[in-house]
Amino acid sequence: MSSFTERFASRPEPGACEADGLEPRRQLKVLHVDDEAMNLVVVKEIMSAFGHGAEQAWSGAEALERLARRHYDVVLMDIHMPEMSGIETVARLRALEGPNQETPVIALTADAFTRTLPEYLSLGFADFVTKPILVSRLMSAVNKAVLVDSARLFQGGMAVGF
Repeated sequence: MSSFTERFASRPEPGACEADGLEPRRQLKVLHVDDEAMNLVVVKEIMSAFGHGAEQAWSGAEALERLARRHYDVVLMDIHMPEMSGIETVARLRALEGPNQETPVIALTADAFTRTLPEYLSLGFADFVTKPILVSRLMSAVNKAVLVDSARLFQGGMAVGF
Protein backbone atom coordinates (compact mmCIF):
# COMPACT_ATOMS: atom_id res chain seq x y z
CA MET A 1 0.00 0.00 0.00
CA SER A 2 1.45 3.41 -0.93
CA SER A 3 1.86 6.18 1.61
CA PHE A 4 -0.75 8.14 -0.35
CA THR A 5 -3.27 5.32 0.04
CA GLU A 6 -2.38 4.84 3.70
CA ARG A 7 -3.65 8.36 4.43
CA PHE A 8 -7.14 7.12 3.55
CA ALA A 9 -7.01 3.94 5.61
CA SER A 10 -9.13 5.49 8.36
CA ARG A 11 -11.92 6.55 5.99
CA PRO A 12 -15.48 5.72 7.03
CA GLU A 13 -17.15 2.46 6.14
CA PRO A 14 -18.85 2.25 2.73
CA GLY A 15 -22.18 4.01 2.82
CA ALA A 16 -20.94 6.95 4.89
CA CYS A 17 -18.82 9.35 2.84
CA GLU A 18 -17.61 12.27 4.94
CA ALA A 19 -17.82 14.57 1.93
CA ASP A 20 -21.59 14.63 1.67
CA GLY A 21 -23.16 11.73 3.52
CA LEU A 22 -23.82 9.87 0.27
CA GLU A 23 -21.83 7.05 -1.24
CA PRO A 24 -22.78 4.28 -3.63
CA ARG A 25 -22.85 0.90 -1.93
CA ARG A 26 -20.85 -0.79 -4.69
CA GLN A 27 -17.49 -0.54 -6.36
CA LEU A 28 -17.63 1.98 -9.18
CA LYS A 29 -16.07 1.58 -12.61
CA VAL A 30 -14.34 4.89 -13.28
CA LEU A 31 -12.58 6.07 -16.43
CA HIS A 32 -10.08 8.88 -15.84
CA VAL A 33 -8.91 10.77 -18.92
CA ASP A 34 -5.83 12.97 -18.60
CA ASP A 35 -2.63 13.63 -20.51
CA GLU A 36 -0.57 14.17 -17.33
CA ALA A 37 0.89 11.06 -15.70
CA MET A 38 0.91 12.51 -12.18
CA ASN A 39 -2.80 13.38 -12.38
CA LEU A 40 -3.55 9.81 -13.47
CA VAL A 41 -1.58 8.43 -10.51
CA VAL A 42 -3.22 10.73 -7.95
CA VAL A 43 -6.78 10.05 -9.08
CA LYS A 44 -6.16 6.29 -9.33
CA GLU A 45 -4.88 6.31 -5.73
CA ILE A 46 -7.91 8.28 -4.54
CA MET A 47 -10.36 5.98 -6.30
CA SER A 48 -8.54 2.91 -5.00
CA ALA A 49 -8.58 4.26 -1.45
CA PHE A 50 -12.36 4.51 -1.67
CA GLY A 51 -12.69 0.99 -3.11
CA HIS A 52 -13.35 1.99 -6.71
CA GLY A 53 -11.65 0.74 -9.85
CA ALA A 54 -10.14 3.40 -12.11
CA GLU A 55 -9.05 2.77 -15.66
CA GLN A 56 -6.99 5.37 -17.47
CA ALA A 57 -6.95 6.94 -20.90
CA TRP A 58 -4.27 9.37 -22.08
CA SER A 59 -6.35 11.22 -24.68
CA GLY A 60 -9.85 12.00 -25.84
CA ALA A 61 -9.49 9.57 -28.74
CA GLU A 62 -8.41 6.73 -26.43
CA ALA A 63 -11.27 7.58 -24.07
CA LEU A 64 -13.84 7.37 -26.87
CA GLU A 65 -12.46 3.95 -27.88
CA ARG A 66 -12.81 2.65 -24.31
CA LEU A 67 -16.23 4.26 -23.86
CA ALA A 68 -17.51 2.54 -27.02
CA ARG A 69 -16.56 -0.92 -25.65
CA ARG A 70 -17.37 -0.92 -21.93
CA HIS A 71 -19.83 0.75 -19.57
CA TYR A 72 -18.43 3.01 -16.84
CA ASP A 73 -20.29 4.45 -13.87
CA VAL A 74 -18.55 7.80 -14.12
CA VAL A 75 -15.89 9.49 -16.26
CA LEU A 76 -13.36 12.01 -14.94
CA MET A 77 -12.27 14.19 -17.86
CA ASP A 78 -9.39 16.64 -18.04
CA ILE A 79 -10.48 19.73 -19.96
CA HIS A 80 -7.16 20.82 -21.49
CA MET A 81 -5.65 18.00 -23.53
CA PRO A 82 -3.77 18.17 -26.83
CA GLU A 83 -5.46 17.08 -30.07
CA MET A 84 -8.96 16.69 -28.55
CA SER A 85 -10.08 18.70 -25.53
CA GLY A 86 -12.27 17.26 -22.81
CA ILE A 87 -15.12 19.43 -24.08
CA GLU A 88 -14.81 18.03 -27.61
CA THR A 89 -14.53 14.50 -26.23
CA VAL A 90 -17.76 14.88 -24.25
CA ALA A 91 -19.57 16.39 -27.26
CA ARG A 92 -18.56 13.37 -29.36
CA LEU A 93 -19.53 10.95 -26.56
CA ARG A 94 -22.99 12.49 -26.25
CA ALA A 95 -23.49 12.35 -30.04
CA LEU A 96 -22.62 8.64 -30.32
CA GLU A 97 -24.94 5.82 -29.39
CA GLY A 98 -23.30 3.43 -27.00
CA PRO A 99 -23.07 2.21 -23.43
CA ASN A 100 -21.86 5.57 -22.09
CA GLN A 101 -23.85 8.12 -24.06
CA GLU A 102 -25.51 9.33 -20.84
CA THR A 103 -22.83 8.33 -18.33
CA PRO A 104 -21.99 11.22 -16.00
CA VAL A 105 -18.75 13.01 -16.90
CA ILE A 106 -17.01 15.25 -14.37
CA ALA A 107 -14.70 17.92 -15.75
CA LEU A 108 -11.29 18.24 -14.10
CA THR A 109 -9.62 21.60 -14.68
CA ALA A 110 -6.85 23.79 -13.33
CA ASP A 111 -8.73 26.80 -14.70
CA ALA A 112 -11.42 27.54 -12.13
CA PHE A 113 -12.52 30.86 -13.62
CA THR A 114 -13.11 30.22 -17.33
CA ARG A 115 -16.47 28.45 -16.97
CA THR A 116 -19.18 28.19 -14.34
CA LEU A 117 -21.09 25.07 -13.32
CA PRO A 118 -24.11 25.98 -15.49
CA GLU A 119 -21.77 26.30 -18.48
CA TYR A 120 -20.24 22.88 -17.82
CA LEU A 121 -23.73 21.40 -17.44
CA SER A 122 -24.77 22.90 -20.79
CA LEU A 123 -21.71 21.25 -22.39
CA GLY A 124 -22.80 17.78 -21.21
CA PHE A 125 -20.84 17.50 -17.96
CA ALA A 126 -22.41 16.46 -14.64
CA ASP A 127 -20.08 18.64 -12.53
CA PHE A 128 -16.55 20.02 -12.41
CA VAL A 129 -13.68 19.77 -9.94
CA THR A 130 -10.74 22.15 -9.89
CA LYS A 131 -7.10 21.14 -9.71
CA PRO A 132 -5.28 20.68 -7.49
CA ILE A 133 -7.87 18.11 -6.56
CA LEU A 134 -9.31 18.08 -3.06
CA VAL A 135 -10.27 14.52 -2.15
CA SER A 136 -13.50 15.57 -0.45
CA ARG A 137 -14.60 17.66 -3.45
CA LEU A 138 -13.77 14.93 -5.96
CA MET A 139 -15.57 12.22 -4.00
CA SER A 140 -18.57 14.48 -3.40
CA ALA A 141 -18.85 15.15 -7.15
CA VAL A 142 -18.44 11.44 -8.00
CA ASN A 143 -20.98 10.31 -5.41
CA LYS A 144 -23.53 12.93 -6.45
CA ALA A 145 -23.15 12.20 -10.17
CA VAL A 146 -23.49 8.45 -9.70
CA LEU A 147 -26.49 8.71 -7.40
CA VAL A 148 -28.27 11.17 -9.72
CA ASP A 149 -27.55 8.87 -12.68
CA SER A 150 -28.81 5.83 -10.73
CA ALA A 151 -32.02 7.68 -9.90
CA ARG A 152 -32.42 8.60 -13.60
CA LEU A 153 -31.96 4.96 -14.62
CA PHE A 154 -34.35 3.74 -11.92
CA GLN A 155 -37.05 6.16 -13.07
CA GLY A 156 -36.49 4.98 -16.62
CA GLY A 157 -37.24 1.39 -15.59
CA MET A 158 -33.69 0.04 -15.24
CA ALA A 159 -32.73 -1.45 -11.88
CA VAL A 160 -29.35 -0.29 -10.62
CA GLY A 161 -27.70 -1.75 -7.52
CA PHE A 162 -25.91 0.57 -5.17
